[in-house]
Amino acid sequence: MLAACGADTDSTQAAGQDKKTREVGAMTAKPQGPVSIDYRIIGTPILGQPLAIDLEVTSTIGPQAITLSYRVNDSTAMEFMESQPAETTIAAGSDEGPSLRQVRLVPLREGRLFLNVSASVEIDGGTVSTSMAIPIEVGTAVRQIDENGVIMTDENDNPIHSLPASEN
Repeated sequence: MLAACGADTDSTQAAGQDKKTREVGAMTAKPQGPVSIDYRIIGTPILGQPLAIDLEVTSTIGPQAITLSYRVNDSTAMEFMESQPAETTIAAGSDEGPSLRQVRLVPLREGRLFLNVSASVEIDGGTVSTSMAIPIEVGTAVRQIDENGVIMTDENDNPIHSLPASEN
C-alpha cells in the first residue's frame, strides 16, 4: 500500500481495507449443499471381493431427515451386495454430529470405478440435494485414457484435438 508524505497511514490502510471489503462483498461464492458427505474406503479394493465404504453424513441446514441414494452407473463394473439397499433414510435428530452409514459392494473389473451417492432433504420449497461420485481404484493396472478424435497441429505447430462430427 502506498501513502503520500505526511498522510495518515492508518486512515489510508482503513480506506484500502474498506475497498477490499466492498470488492469481496460483491463476489459470488459457490453455495454450500444441504448435506456434507465424507467417505473412507475400508481396505484395498480387490476384484471380486466385497468392499466396504464408510460414509459420514452431516446436515448443514439443521436436524432433518436425510434420504441417501446409492447408484453404480456401470453394472458390469460393480454391484451392490445382496443385503445393501439402494436407498436409506437417516431419521431427523437433534444431534449435531454426523451420521455414519456403510455401503457394501463388489468390484467386477479393474480400473477406476465410481459409486454415486446422493443425499436429499425436504424443505418448505421442495427438495434440495447433494451428490458426489466416490472414485474406487481396483487393481494395479495403469488407468487407460480413451482418446476420442485425432490430435493434429495447426500452422503454428500447436496441437488441436479434432473430434469427428456425427450426422443424424
